[in-house]
Amino acid sequence: MKVILVEDVKALGKKGEMVNVSDGYARNMLFPKKLALEASAKNINDLKLKKAHDEKVAKEQLADARAFAEELAKAQVKVSVKVGEGGKVFGSVSSKEIAEAAKAQLGYDIDKKKIQMKDPIKAVGTTSVAIKPVSYTHLRAHETDSYLVCRLLLEKKKKKNKNKKQKNKTKKKNRQTS
Repeated sequence: MKVILVEDVKALGKKGEMVNVSDGYARNMLFPKKLALEASAKNINDLKLKKAHDEKVAKEQLADARAFAEELAKAQVKVSVKVGEGGKVFGSVSSKEIAEAAKAQLGYDIDKKKIQMKDPIKAVGTTSVAIKPVSYTHLRAHETDSYLVCRLLLEKKKKKNKNKKQKNKTKKKNRQTS
């Protein structure tokens, strides 16, 4: 008996495939668990229409992803970090901070899980970060990758803070001795 699988069935096939199985297996296992439908003319036609619709939706999503990738390729996000002496960054810049900066500066709501970084950014300068705009399995990853440039700005500590602390200490000593 020919059946159309409604869900993936281990060792039998994937969702949407038409497979040939024994009558007993179809009636006793697949139909009661709603894993398959009988391959009637109506169901076959519905399957073809559904596949055509899925392909159309996939093409539209791919076009949207490419347009979004082109917009991101032109964009730059600036992330400010504190840097100590010698240009060493305190901490690092993670994908979460980049996503927040992109939302604040560009208005794009990018999920931090879609920002692909091997390691957090620990150096000052311009760094290219790969972003996956969509995560659909039917789209190839290399077709949807785009790059968002993350520029880290240098913020030096002010020496005035040290001077203020020293002045406060001397004022306290003067008060105590008086």
